[in-house]
Parts: sequence; structure tokens; C-alpha cells
Amino acid sequence: QVQLVESGGGLVQAGGSLTLSCAASGRTFNYYGWFRQGPGKEREFVAVIRWNGGGTYYADSVKGRFTISRDNTKNTVFLRMNSLKPEDSAVYYCATGTPRGDMLTNPRQYGYWGQGTQVTVSS
Repeated sequence: QVQLVESGGGLVQAGGSLTLSCAASGRTFNYYGWFRQGPGKEREFVAVIRWNGGGTYYADSVKGRFTISRDNTKNTVFLRMNSLKPEDSAVYYCATGTPRGDMLTNPRQYGYWGQGTQVTVSS
């Protein structure tokens, strides 16, 4: 049984930082992604990491501010978020599955999701 459990969300002032964690259990997949969904918005891609090799890819909106990483020994994926902006406020979800290599940013390509963790950035 695959399970993803996010933690680390919270309230932070603009310009601040947070680190989200995603603890994975069960089968290991090749890609782990972070997505976010703001109120009234569609779920959007944030970042993805390849479990073997560690290759990463980011949405343009977070490139240079967010860093995705993983700890293979702890089966945990992290999202370090720096220079946070109010528009980064959303529920952040960890996801995994078997996405096609050319569709890593499409949430429909991921079959397993965590429960989400709220990130609120105040101005």
C-alpha cells in the first residue's frame, strides 16, 4: 500500500522560508512531485524529482526560490521554499506514480497523493 504523508506547512511572512516533507511508504516509484492548489484554482505543478539519479524540474514561478530533494534512506522528499510570496499560498500536495516522461507536470499522470499541507504567506 502506497502512502504519502506531508508535513511542514504553516503561516509565514512574505520573504520567509518553509520546508515541506513528504514521507513515503510502500512501493517506490521513479518520480515524486509537489503540486499546489489555491482557493478556486486548479491544481498546479511545482516541482518534480527523479528518485534514482535525483534529476529535478521546476515550474517557472518557483525556479530559483524552491528546491526539491530526497533522502533515499528515509524515503522522504523535501521541498525547501525560500523568498515566499503571498501568491505561493496554497495547499501543497506530494504525489507519485508512473508519469510519462514528457508529462511530468500533469497532475493526472500521478496516481498517488498525500492529504496536503497548508502554506499561507502573509504580506
